[in-house]
Amino acid sequence: MDYIIYFAITIAILVFVHEFGHFAAAKLSGMHADVFAIGFGKRLFGWNKISGFSFGDLPKDFDGQGHTDYRLCLLPLGGYVKIAGMVDESMDTEALNQPPKPYEFRSKSLPRKIFVITAGVLMNLLLAWLIFWGENFFHEREYWKTTTISEVLPGSIADSLGLKSNDKIISVNSNGVTSWQDVTNEVYINAIGEDVNLEVSRNSNVALINIPRERIPEKPSTIFLLPAGLNRPVIDSVIKNSPAEKAGIVSGDTFLKLNDSPIQLRQQVNEIVTSNPNKQLPLTVLRGQDTVILSITPGKDGTIGVLMRKSYSGPVELKSQGFFESFYLGWLEINRMTVLTFRMIGKVISGNIEFGKAFGGPIKIAQFAAEYADSGILNFLKFLALLSLSLAIINIMPFPVLDGGHLVIIIIESIFRREIPVKVKVAIQNVGFVLLLLLMAFILYNDILNI
Repeated sequence: MDYIIYFAITIAILVFVHEFGHFAAAKLSGMHADVFAIGFGKRLFGWNKISGFSFGDLPKDFDGQGHTDYRLCLLPLGGYVKIAGMVDESMDTEALNQPPKPYEFRSKSLPRKIFVITAGVLMNLLLAWLIFWGENFFHEREYWKTTTISEVLPGSIADSLGLKSNDKIISVNSNGVTSWQDVTNEVYINAIGEDVNLEVSRNSNVALINIPRERIPEKPSTIFLLPAGLNRPVIDSVIKNSPAEKAGIVSGDTFLKLNDSPIQLRQQVNEIVTSNPNKQLPLTVLRGQDTVILSITPGKDGTIGVLMRKSYSGPVELKSQGFFESFYLGWLEINRMTVLTFRMIGKVISGNIEFGKAFGGPIKIAQFAAEYADSGILNFLKFLALLSLSLAIINIMPFPVLDGGHLVIIIIESIFRREIPVKVKVAIQNVGFVLLLLLMAFILYNDILNI
């Protein structure tokens, strides 16, 4: 249920912002917007100034007299704004058999057409930019001021790669690092799909460590590289009548093993607990000087009812940003994520990254939305910003049905100073729509495989 709720919230926000961009731009450009729809397909219910609120489809001969019908449709996987005089997702071409009217899209100048077509993408960019700005301005960023590796466990991935306890990472792929966040970003974001070369300082000497990409765990929460100063998760408090209290966990206990997996990070506890509701799990904790063997059964909601202390006790630097500086940093983040997105697409095309690991559909979006929402409003907003940016990038691509496809058509018409025949436009839209549905089905198939 959480997945469904957060998916609905996420999609509703993104679609509304995008389509409102088209709607507002059309109104500002003197065009009639006949429909503002969230979702595709059959009209479930809606409102307009002529007929008021109603359920089901409007009569076929309905005349909105220039007013907009705001509606919710059956398939909640997008939305559209029907602009008079434009061949779009609605495939309504009846008005195009008549001479252009002053309030129609086709009668407007090229700059106004481009403004309307790109307004949705611009609104998605603006949403992402505002969220990144807010993150920088209202939230102090915490940087772990260490690049030294903690204890390397015998038999671990790090051990097999030749890393040693207390190695200090100097650079990752020749990029210097000064905090653990720098290390994580370089390994898991900037070097996505690539091998990683670490330059480390060891006993006053410099060592070079090559790490093949396939040896790096997909998630940073997996035990791989851990910073000095990171402690195992410690229980701060136990909720009354919770599974943790019934299992005998007390404040001050330190997680050592859960479900036979060594525990180093709080994220590991969360992942194991949420993926094993109503299942009894073996648990080993450190209580004072004693090792205590317990068992615990997470509730049906995938929780055990504990609060864990902050696990990092090393040097920390908190950075806050000014009002205008935050806008600049937000724009830099958009540029960085855009470059990374196109790099990732290139690596999918070249076969360096599996398609299913790079792209996600409704199931993956729902999973991530619920996970980020559970970890706090700030993380959910950051996820929303990244998704909004991705929607902007995808929509501006020159593919039929998408905004970029419409943009190509109006530019071609402007160059040749004549409209492309309506039948050709409809054919292009139909082909694009079918291809888009097939792509969505393939992405959904990959989502199911990766559950």
